[in-house]
Amino acid sequence: MRLVVALFGVLYVHTVLLAAEDPASQAWLKTMAFAKHQTDYSGVFVHEYDRHIEKIKISHLVTAEGEYEKLTLLDGTNREVIRHHGLSWWYGNHQNQQENSAQKFGRFPVLLSAQVDSLNKNYLMEPAGSEKVAGFDTQVIVFKPKDNYRYMQKMWVHSDSGLLLKSVIVNDKNRIVEKYAFTELQIGGKIDRSWVAPPQQEKSFNLTPAESAVPERPFKSGWVVDALPTGFNKIKEIQRPMTGKHAPVTQMVYSDGLSSISVFVEPCDQDDDDNENLTDRGALHLYHKVVKNHLFTVVGEVPVRTVIKVLDSIRYNGR
Repeated sequence: MRLVVALFGVLYVHTVLLAAEDPASQAWLKTMAFAKHQTDYSGVFVHEYDRHIEKIKISHLVTAEGEYEKLTLLDGTNREVIRHHGLSWWYGNHQNQQENSAQKFGRFPVLLSAQVDSLNKNYLMEPAGSEKVAGFDTQVIVFKPKDNYRYMQKMWVHSDSGLLLKSVIVNDKNRIVEKYAFTELQIGGKIDRSWVAPPQQEKSFNLTPAESAVPERPFKSGWVVDALPTGFNKIKEIQRPMTGKHAPVTQMVYSDGLSSISVFVEPCDQDDDDNENLTDRGALHLYHKVVKNHLFTVVGEVPVRTVIKVLDSIRYNGR
């Protein structure tokens, strides 16, 4: 089982945020998106989905060399991830492996700066009072989707530092399908830095590079998606090898600023996984099926109807 890692963002809150159409509100949303890189913190959070609970320790440090993040799964298996310079180093099961940061272990909802201006076109943002989380005062914000192709999300944001302390994703039946929440937290102050490697020592981790550690390069494949929900824009398109695949895989990533959808296209190689299958884990749905001589896979933190709609609209348009 892979270590599930959550990405936490630093979000700033101001009452003007609540007026989504106001230009000043848009400025604060941009502050929320960019501020996630600016705070040192350490703590423990829980990740709940499908009646499964994981407890994870996180340390986030900002240095002159950039951001460092360390996550450890607290289930006795000593599984750990360290992130820096766009790469992740995974430790577990008596092996070390380097992976590209695009390989996601899990995701705490964050705002994408490039999409902030259009967020109010996809969601209604409403205040929901104030509450305590892990002993800290927070402001609660609800993001209500304007269609049924995405989830409602609710966020608890630290009133002083702006750190996102809790988040839940709610389906159209008003049921929580995934939850992240700090149970212990230290913001700033003296945080252990012994695990942070100076740049000249980063290659001393003695790692075995995985295929997914190959640097990403922009790529135009000719594949297009005709039925993306309104507001989802392409963030990137790449082609890269993936572990267990016989040929490079095309990946296209789309986001509406809060939720994301990834589309994978690869040649059908007649393996056991080349069949139609729909699975879910918490808010995440994965759907893949063979269309002619290609295997299409769609993964997204969106309702099942959305991944089905997206996959069924994939077509080749030529380069």
